[in-house]
Amino acid sequence: MPLDRASSPAAPPAGSGRASVLITGAASGIGRMTALSLARRRWHCVAVDADGAGLERLAAAWPTGVPPPTVLIADLTDAQQIRALTHRLPPLDALINNAGMSGGGAEVLDSVDSGAARRLLALNLEGPARVVDACASVLQPGARVVNVASGAGLRAIPWRGLYSASKAGLIAQTRALARARPEWIVSALSPGFVRTELVQRLIDKGHLNPADAVAKIPLGRLAEPEELAQALCFLASAGARPLHGQVLVVDGGSSIYGGSQRLPASCQPTLPPASALALYGQSLSQPAWQALFDRWLRHSGAGTASSAGHYAAVVDGQALDLPAGAMLQSVLDSARCFRQRHAAQASLTLLLPPEPSERPWQQGGDAAAAHMAIATLAIEWGQLGLRINALVLAPDCDPAGLLPLLDYVAGPRAQFLTGQVLRLGEEHAEATP
Repeated sequence: MPLDRASSPAAPPAGSGRASVLITGAASGIGRMTALSLARRRWHCVAVDADGAGLERLAAAWPTGVPPPTVLIADLTDAQQIRALTHRLPPLDALINNAGMSGGGAEVLDSVDSGAARRLLALNLEGPARVVDACASVLQPGARVVNVASGAGLRAIPWRGLYSASKAGLIAQTRALARARPEWIVSALSPGFVRTELVQRLIDKGHLNPADAVAKIPLGRLAEPEELAQALCFLASAGARPLHGQVLVVDGGSSIYGGSQRLPASCQPTLPPASALALYGQSLSQPAWQALFDRWLRHSGAGTASSAGHYAAVVDGQALDLPAGAMLQSVLDSARCFRQRHAAQASLTLLLPPEPSERPWQQGGDAAAAHMAIATLAIEWGQLGLRINALVLAPDCDPAGLLPLLDYVAGPRAQFLTGQVLRLGEEHAEATP
């Protein structure tokens, strides 16, 4: 397929009703997999990369029976080439800033004055902002803007030059954009170690020992590109609204691990993202949550938790009915019940109330203790493929608006997401242990 170098906007077919997305860094790795995944969902994809041959390979691999992508060659370290994209774009429902590069082999100060460092910052930190500016006129109200950051932006990785600095800056830039453009849905994805071409190059150059990396991942394995593509497909959807201004950390729990011992490797296979889901609602006494769960079962076609061969997902609302100061005990009770019923390959998603604005100081540590218990359980359960995450609900939360988020977090598409506490309705909150 020839690459599109036309100056006219590349719009989806008239009357198609298809959503449109621009994906940078689409020629390989997570970007390539995300483009293919969205194509299967019948999105119109504008794939941007400096690697023309890689874009040709992407177009050749496009799913049959799906309209082809628009492929644009652009070096995103070059501000002029980014500005030139402006007049070549259709109206966009989503923008995924995925392009990036990894520094390697240099101390921070040794790398500062090098051309490689300038190029890294231009692509990882300055490039996403420039792409947003170039796309601003075609981004629709409610459009989703997703920046692909890294676990290196949450915890410093030495001897990779300014890589950690660039990704930390991108996370902060994401939150700033969310404040500046509330009419969009802005979020960041923070992957851990993913089995991409970039990671393979780090392994080949001796900059990354895969055994050492896995030893710090509670789930006991590297992520597959498809798992991060599933996360990006969710963040590019309208269902990502509760995560506006936040960072979704999909790293197998590595960012929450504070121990010194090597963690065991996974003893469970990774299930296909499309695996059937078996749902079980636990302690959902509030009518709004009961109605949501019933609707979820009806519309997803999911079975009950006893369905053989399904991915079991428990959504537990016990903490919503308890008085302030009882969150830690609630988490422990829910986790104990879950563990008694599930030996492997299942998820527990806890619904937690917001922390009260006023409370006795003696109760000030309850929520933090509960959140850290969730992180600790995620680490202890990881090798079994058992996941635990929590959603802290906003005071005026409408359960119906959380159905897409729950479906992602609890289900098999999020098998590398564990130990995270997502504070919903708090635009600038982090996904934290």
